[in-house]
Amino acid sequence: MAALSVALFFLGIFLYSVYRTLWYGIGEWGLNKTVGWAWDITNFVWWVGIGHAGTLISAVLLLFRQKWRSSINRAAEAMTIFAVICAAMFPVLHMGRPWLAYWVFPLQNTFGSLWANFNSPLLWDVFAISTYFTVSLVFWYTGLVPDFATIRDRAKGPIAKVAYSLLSMGWTGSAKHWSRYETVSLILAGVSTPLVLSVHTIVSMDFATSVVPGWHTTIFPPYFVAGAIFSGFAMVLTLMLITRVVFKLEDYITIEHIALMNKIMMITGSIVGVAYITEFFIAWYSQVEFEQYAFINRATGPYWWAYASMMTCNVITPQLVWIRKVRYSIPLTFILSIIVNIGMWFERFVIIVTSLHRDYLPSSWAMFSPTRIDIGIYVGTLGLFFTLFLLFAKFFPVINMAEVKTILKYTVDNGPTYTGVDPHAHAIHHESTTHGVPANAPVNYNKHD
Repeated sequence: MAALSVALFFLGIFLYSVYRTLWYGIGEWGLNKTVGWAWDITNFVWWVGIGHAGTLISAVLLLFRQKWRSSINRAAEAMTIFAVICAAMFPVLHMGRPWLAYWVFPLQNTFGSLWANFNSPLLWDVFAISTYFTVSLVFWYTGLVPDFATIRDRAKGPIAKVAYSLLSMGWTGSAKHWSRYETVSLILAGVSTPLVLSVHTIVSMDFATSVVPGWHTTIFPPYFVAGAIFSGFAMVLTLMLITRVVFKLEDYITIEHIALMNKIMMITGSIVGVAYITEFFIAWYSQVEFEQYAFINRATGPYWWAYASMMTCNVITPQLVWIRKVRYSIPLTFILSIIVNIGMWFERFVIIVTSLHRDYLPSSWAMFSPTRIDIGIYVGTLGLFFTLFLLFAKFFPVINMAEVKTILKYTVDNGPTYTGVDPHAHAIHHESTTHGVPANAPVNYNKHD
């Protein structure tokens, strides 16, 4: 309740800031004639990046049959959906006339032209992100159906029973239902996997297809995808470490899960570091003075502190994960996950603002500073995100119960024991009065295994 109160307070700030933006216009933001994109698009790209890890954990790891995904994929999928909702707010608000947002969709010709400008990657974003959101939502809900049925069968209140009965869509747990569930999950995972690459690739093309120095570069698509996975895994760690403690899920979200996610974060962080170095090399190798100045200005210009923060948080700090004690330390992992997300926000800020504020024409150079409405909308989306996540944790199962059951190994005396990846995980005792075969053992139980 304390966490929800804080989240609702920030959600109130968000609603007030949106009201000011819609009533008084974009002039409430700190944008100017030179810096036409700033906090709004920075936050948009940051939130889309955070949403990446959910689909990656769910889809790619399912296709590769990685058992360690089962403890973290449910919360990661929910995080994707809530992050995409937060991301979608910014382009709509930045339109200035959000009541005309429907123009980006394919319309009948009586409304005018079919699309405003389909050559623009900004329009491609609409299709990429809406597809990503729809597939992620269906994937998340499909995985929830067996668990909703479990809750339905144990619900005591009449409202809860009716609600979970509707959500479970008549699930009985029959062989036919499980067969269809497995098939649909694999199909959705196969559809989702290309989306992991396509969504942030298209977001990067918003910049790479322009002629602005610092943006016009071919390294952006893979660099943005790696950065998105990097920030997404960091946010999953932040949320799961809190959830692990609050819901006492130490037996399911093990230290080994955390170490594996740390390794992925370290690898993607290193890829991002290589991309930063490559950008400098290409700027030097191009011998284009505008491109060279854009990168020198990033590192030594008026926004040098943002560049220094980005390099420290994204490149230097994740290298601590090479140390085993850091990799297996929960407090250090939690701090590291927050540092990474701060660094990834600064990365987007550096790419957008430092490339725009000093363009080709020195007479139009300008500085950007956020207004309280800018800050209010960003902080407010954090409130929206955590409000949605806390409500999800309250009413929905944060662990995929149906999938975790499939990797529980039954012992003769103690019932099921978690044997996903951590050999030192504690045994989870189920109520069983009979020795030998546990009462809740699966049908194909073999006591000689």
